[in-house]
Amino acid sequence: MQTPDLHAGSLTEVAGLSVGHFTDTRRPTGCSVVLCPEGAVAGVDVRGAAPGTRETDLLTPGNLVERVHAIVLTGGSAWGLDAAGGVMHWLDAHGHGLSVGAGARVPIVPAAVLFDLHVGDARIRPDAQAGFAACENAGLRVAQGCVGAAAGASVGKLWGMARAMRGGIGTASVSVAGVTVGALIAVNAVGDVRDPVDNRLLAGARSADGRRLHDTAASLLAGEVPQAVLPGTNTTIGVVATDMVLDKAQAKRLAMSAHDGLARTINPVHTQTDGDTLFALATGRSAARVHPTVLGLMASEAVARAVANAVRAAHGLRLGELHLPAHSEL
Repeated sequence: MQTPDLHAGSLTEVAGLSVGHFTDTRRPTGCSVVLCPEGAVAGVDVRGAAPGTRETDLLTPGNLVERVHAIVLTGGSAWGLDAAGGVMHWLDAHGHGLSVGAGARVPIVPAAVLFDLHVGDARIRPDAQAGFAACENAGLRVAQGCVGAAAGASVGKLWGMARAMRGGIGTASVSVAGVTVGALIAVNAVGDVRDPVDNRLLAGARSADGRRLHDTAASLLAGEVPQAVLPGTNTTIGVVATDMVLDKAQAKRLAMSAHDGLARTINPVHTQTDGDTLFALATGRSAARVHPTVLGLMASEAVARAVANAVRAAHGLRLGELHLPAHSEL
């Protein structure tokens, strides 16, 4: 029996992918891009009730286009979808996209947003220039923490921003029998984040004095009443990818399995106020295969580890009266 390689890794352990971030220095916001310029089969699964997305219908099995050329994760709520236009321009400038005849190309760039407008000046949002810059920054080394799409991310918000903590973006990968699955996850959840190994709370809502973790799930089950939270003001978004050959239906199933990793680490998750969305990519660079159940388990594991890495790598934020401490500070 072969022991799986559970090294920390990153999404770029999957051959054919690179990752770039743009972080806006004027306030905590930004965008992240996963580039697959030669094309990758893609799927998506949306579980949250308040998503902000682009080009997700195209990924439905049975619809015409089979491959995408990039995935964009971005802050700025729906405004941030503009970043995908900049990624399209970068891909076109480098000769990548779906050929539509007469020398023309259309890069296919699905995207998902998270809400960070309550952190700093809400008039500053990622735009097409931000998306283009993220592409220029793309490479195999993946920065984690409060960068890119998660520059303004926070977690544990059911008792208000005054008791919340910093979220972040994280990555991880798992390899079994010649197949690799990687994940890149931007964590901006209304719920708390737990360690997937020992279930210990890592970040989330804090006690009234701000010094301890409050345990949102336990508090809700004990009858505590949370504050009213505006739908869509949270959301965990990300990409899970493999080098195994998959079709669109199988990529959709991979995205579905990947959400198990969110459920293992975020509680509560997939709520009315989250727009949780995960994309799946299959580059087909490996001739190896594993059983579909194993592939799904690998996706769940990679996502769970990426979520934990995201909050572990975060740094605290003080912005006016707002204080969002990081995991390392509590």
